[in-house]
Amino acid sequence: MKLAQYYSFLHQDINIIEEELQQAISSSSQTLNEASLHLLQAGGKRIRPVFVLLGGKFGEYNIDVVKNVAVSLELIHMASLVLDDVIDDAEIRRGIPTVKSQWDNKVAMYTGDYIFARSLDYMLNIPNPEAHKILSDAIVEVCKGEIAQIKDKYLFEQSLRDYLRRIKRKTALLIAVSCQLGAIVSGAPREVHERLYRFGYYVGMSFQIIDDILDFTATADELGKPAGGDLLQGNITLPVLFAMEDPILRQQITLVHENISSDELQTIIVNVKNSDAIERSHQVSQQYLKKAIQELRHLPKNKAKSTLRDIATYLGKRKY
Repeated sequence: MKLAQYYSFLHQDINIIEEELQQAISSSSQTLNEASLHLLQAGGKRIRPVFVLLGGKFGEYNIDVVKNVAVSLELIHMASLVLDDVIDDAEIRRGIPTVKSQWDNKVAMYTGDYIFARSLDYMLNIPNPEAHKILSDAIVEVCKGEIAQIKDKYLFEQSLRDYLRRIKRKTALLIAVSCQLGAIVSGAPREVHERLYRFGYYVGMSFQIIDDILDFTATADELGKPAGGDLLQGNITLPVLFAMEDPILRQQITLVHENISSDELQTIIVNVKNSDAIERSHQVSQQYLKKAIQELRHLPKNKAKSTLRDIATYLGKRKY
């Protein structure tokens, strides 16, 4: 079953959000308009908007209210992708050229800034100080995560704690607040929206670990970008941390640099795949997934609850 089938009952509302995203990125500047549209049309799972909508189902659901949160969070995510590609000097994302490769770094930076500013416009439609505070705090943490990722490039002497803190900021936080803010703006009780936050956090951690595993186990066609790209860019992920516990692998991995030959990199990728690092990383991902499912058990029974469980399970078992 495809992921979208689990939330097919939200199809009409997701279309509304897609139309809002089109309107949000529209600009009188032809370059900004083309670059933003290029990014939007690259697609994506739209997981964050879906989580906003499902969170909203635990309160007084109103698409005209929750759509503002859903659009805002997806725009923040989109802006972060543009800036990530500049930092990582990435040429391909989701199988198509990135904004920075299609135009240049300057256009990509201004496009990211523009999309981020438009996200704030949508949050202004939500007259809820708590929602604004939660979102602003999350954005601050995401920015800290981006700086940490730059600082930690090719830093092979880092801990598991460093990695987990980084992926929390990089991925888990926006997924967590997506679940929480949908519930908050719909008037759900505090206990409910706080549990939804924890659910989203655990799902986000599991999701990013799976992404980091797939960088070694999936093909370039499946990933929509070169396999082993994270390691080549100096991003030390969980499979790498586990693999480096083997002295021979550690010696190989710590020689990785941005100009390493493709043959040498491919050899390291194969060696990591053949080690126990992949299975151990899967185990950590599954631990987070189990915690997410446990949070759901305490939530009111409805279709959104079962859908959240199905989505979490699907994301935790991705093969590409």
